[in-house]
Amino acid sequence: MSEEKTHDLYQFMRQLSTEMAAEYDRIQMRATEDPGTAGDQGEENWAELLRGWLPRTYKVVTKGRIISEDGRTSPQIDVLVLKSIYPEKLLTKKLYLAAGVAAAFECKTTLKAAHIGQAMKTCTEIKNLYPNREGTPYKELYAPIVYGLLAHSHSWKGKKSTPEDNISLNLQLSDILHVSHPRQSLDLLCIADLATWMLSKLTLLGPQVFRPEDGSPPFLKYGGPDEAVASSYIGHTPSYDHQVEHFTPIGVLISGLTNRLAREDSSLRDLADYYRLAALSGSGKGSTRKWPSSIYSEKVRQRIEAGNLRTGPDAIWNEWNMGF
Repeated sequence: MSEEKTHDLYQFMRQLSTEMAAEYDRIQMRATEDPGTAGDQGEENWAELLRGWLPRTYKVVTKGRIISEDGRTSPQIDVLVLKSIYPEKLLTKKLYLAAGVAAAFECKTTLKAAHIGQAMKTCTEIKNLYPNREGTPYKELYAPIVYGLLAHSHSWKGKKSTPEDNISLNLQLSDILHVSHPRQSLDLLCIADLATWMLSKLTLLGPQVFRPEDGSPPFLKYGGPDEAVASSYIGHTPSYDHQVEHFTPIGVLISGLTNRLAREDSSLRDLADYYRLAALSGSGKGSTRKWPSSIYSEKVRQRIEAGNLRTGPDAIWNEWNMGF
């Protein structure tokens, strides 16, 4: 792991991790007696964590369904994060207007492999409630809602178990099985006592860097047979060789979720930048799924091929960035 930094944020994340572990132990003591109540308690743990770390303008509620503008409804969802615009009169109706939902989560006390596939399937159903967006790479690669899977712990506890590898593989296989477009993918998976996986996308994979012999600046040439979009589940895990000492899965969750919400809500960008500069997410790695550039609308694909993508610190929030 890399050299330790000092920041109060890191201690806050450790405290949250300790509290979540204590809650897991408490819930598990009576889980076999009443699994339903145990599940409800776990959901409330995550709802309280989100209430404490998202801006007060967001409302966090439990157990509800999302309804699209044409009347289609989602399966029941454990935890929902509502935008500041959400009508006060409808907060308790348990059928939430899609345009007012910023994020939604399935919650498990002990994660199993089957939960990942089910979450991916539900994720595609929910994101298909939203109209497809066009106009920029970001809008065409992401739905306007964040959907994730949250768990206190996991079921791979044997001495020879490899939970990080198992979860990474299940994410990849579930994505291939259920996801037909990058915008449908699960956005995150957080296991409080293990690791967090965050979805990442490269707008274009395969452009070649050309370095002119006359000494002029290098440039990128777009298009060609290797042209593709790439999506990856980046595993921020304790075993990663270059992981920071202050790593916590919950720190990755809070930083990553804030970043994703800030893509849609610019008022969050200062906070998202702060978490990024404080390295709250640490580091990670993941395998790549490639997509053809034909997933883009014709206008966006033409602009990409013309070299309109941006990169660098000034382009972090640009919807034509090289990656999100």
